[in-house]
Amino acid sequence: MTDEFYMQLALNKAWEYQGLTYPNPAVGAVVVEEGKLLAIEAHQKAGTSHAEVLALLKAYEEISGNTIAFDRFNSQMAHDFLLDLPRGFFEGCSIYVTLEPCSHRGKTPACALLLEKLHLERVIVGVQDPIVGHDGGLKLLSNVTLGVLEEACHALLEPFMLWQKRAFVLFKLAQTSNGRIGGGYLSSKASLTHVHQVREVCDVLLIGGNTVREDRPTLDCRFSEGRAPDVKIYSKRNDFDTNIPLFGVKNRKVEVCERLDFLETPSFVLVEGGEGMLNALKEKVDWMLIYQTPKLSTNELSYNTAMNLEFLHTEKKDVDMMIWSRNSGY
Repeated sequence: MTDEFYMQLALNKAWEYQGLTYPNPAVGAVVVEEGKLLAIEAHQKAGTSHAEVLALLKAYEEISGNTIAFDRFNSQMAHDFLLDLPRGFFEGCSIYVTLEPCSHRGKTPACALLLEKLHLERVIVGVQDPIVGHDGGLKLLSNVTLGVLEEACHALLEPFMLWQKRAFVLFKLAQTSNGRIGGGYLSSKASLTHVHQVREVCDVLLIGGNTVREDRPTLDCRFSEGRAPDVKIYSKRNDFDTNIPLFGVKNRKVEVCERLDFLETPSFVLVEGGEGMLNALKEKVDWMLIYQTPKLSTNELSYNTAMNLEFLHTEKKDVDMMIWSRNSGY
C-alpha cells in the first residue's frame, strides 16, 4: 500500500468529526507496522486526546493483545501510559497524520514530543500547522515525510483556518433526491443526530424570521442529548410568538438581529433555513452541509437559487448521503 492510501484512510476518519472538534481542527491518524494496518483514529472533541494518541493506544492494543483500562480520551493519562511502555515498543511502526503534530502544551500535552520519545520508524504528515506558535512539531522529529495528499488535508483544515479570523459559516440543508425540502422530517435518525451534534458545538445557530413564524421550531439537541445552541433570528421585524418551543429551552439565549456584523468575530456559525435564508446569506456562506435522502417528493418547496458548489467529502448516514461542500460562487 502507498502513503497516499493510508493518508486517505486518516482523512476519511477525520471527516467523521469535522466541526465537532471546534475550536480544534479535525485531524485523522493511522498507524501501520510492516504493512499491517493497526489503527485508524481521529480527534473527536476539544480538550481530549488527539488523533495521534488515540491511534497509538489502539495500535498498542493490537500489538499486545491487551485492552487499556483507563479513559483513552484523558490525554494526560494516555501520554503517561504511552511514555511508560518499554523503549522501542513502536520502533517498527509508522504513523500517518493529516496535520503536523502539535509542539505546544495546551489542554493536552504535545504530540510531537510524544512521537519524538517513542522513536517511530516514520512520521508521514499531510500538511504543516499554519498557526504560528502551534507549528514546529516537525523540527522535533526525524524520518518525516511531508505533503502527502496535501491539498485534501488543506481542505479538511479550512474551517479551522477561517474561524481563527472570522466566523466560519456553515449552511445546513436537508433535501430529497429531487431537491425538495418540505413535508416534515426528511432525514434519517443518524442524520438528525449528527445535526444535533453540530448544533452542540457551534457558537450560534442562525435562522430566518420566516422559519420561526411558519415552522415554530424547537432547534434543540435532543437527539444528541447535548446543550441547545444560542440562536440569532435574522429579521427586520420582532413580531414572534415567544410561547413557541424555540423560546422555552433552558440556558439558551435567543436574539433578534437585523445585521450580520457578528460574523466578523472568530466563531462557528451554523445556519438553518429555507430558500429565503440561503439567498440572503449566500455571499457569507463558506460551506454547505447537505443531507440528501433517497426519496422523491412532489412537495413544491426547494432551494430555488443559483450557487456553484465544490464537493469536498461524502459519507453515508444510514440511508442518507451526507455531502460537505464549499461555496465556490454563483
